[in-house]
Amino acid sequence: MAVSKRTGAAVLAVVASALTITGVVLAATDPNPSGFLKDPFALNGFPPRSADLEVVVSTGRAYSVQANVNINFQTNRIEARLQIPLVFSSVDFDLRLVNHHLYASTPNLSSVIGTKWLSTKMSLPSLFGYSLEFVKPDIPLISGFSHKTVTKNGYYTTYGFSRDNVAVTRLGAVKGELPGVGSLQWSVTTGRQGEVTASSLVISSKKSVTEITATVLSYNQPARIKAPPASQVKPEDAKFLEKLLGSTPMSSLLVPQNLTSLGSTTLS
Repeated sequence: MAVSKRTGAAVLAVVASALTITGVVLAATDPNPSGFLKDPFALNGFPPRSADLEVVVSTGRAYSVQANVNINFQTNRIEARLQIPLVFSSVDFDLRLVNHHLYASTPNLSSVIGTKWLSTKMSLPSLFGYSLEFVKPDIPLISGFSHKTVTKNGYYTTYGFSRDNVAVTRLGAVKGELPGVGSLQWSVTTGRQGEVTASSLVISSKKSVTEITATVLSYNQPARIKAPPASQVKPEDAKFLEKLLGSTPMSSLLVPQNLTSLGSTTLS
């Protein structure tokens, strides 16, 4: 059974936040103000072949999920290593999106179910269009926000956007659970040539807050992402992703009710 569209989008929300230019303020200063400014992320007008991202999702309290996300725009594949906190410890997850399949693994999985990886079908749109946005996002085309700011720090520029009265819901919301009303704060940080260097999205309601931050660690590094060997994979037709989200604090994370808004530069 394929993962539902809502659940699939929720699982990919962290990655989508980075791919769709939802920026974070990068606390960077010019290390050599009197000399020639070198841009470590310079793409020279060409879309990146790959991107390595550091992603953090937090609730504003002690809970946070950390992930290293590797994206290959040419092969349309994603690999992520997540560390999810539990009550008294944390657990590591390896995720791979290859050929419209999501593969998931965690330590000791083979001792429990006799296989190293679980898999399920999950659609993934073409990533090439997102790579174009990394080169130089169309900031002037972003609309639907009531407040906009621009801050410069060395050769980094941060564009901030905010909006109130947005319908928000929990990632683990059950059927029939009514959405709440919250606000969005979104910023995009670019380098000297206008390329994206970092991103963040803060979703707030009266009772909770969720912050997603994504920072570009590098562009165009080797990203060899492969599906696990078939002998180590067990296809899973149950909704194990929903079970996973429901059994961890991830179920309390806030997301916009319309998850497609994370994949667009326009909020209606």
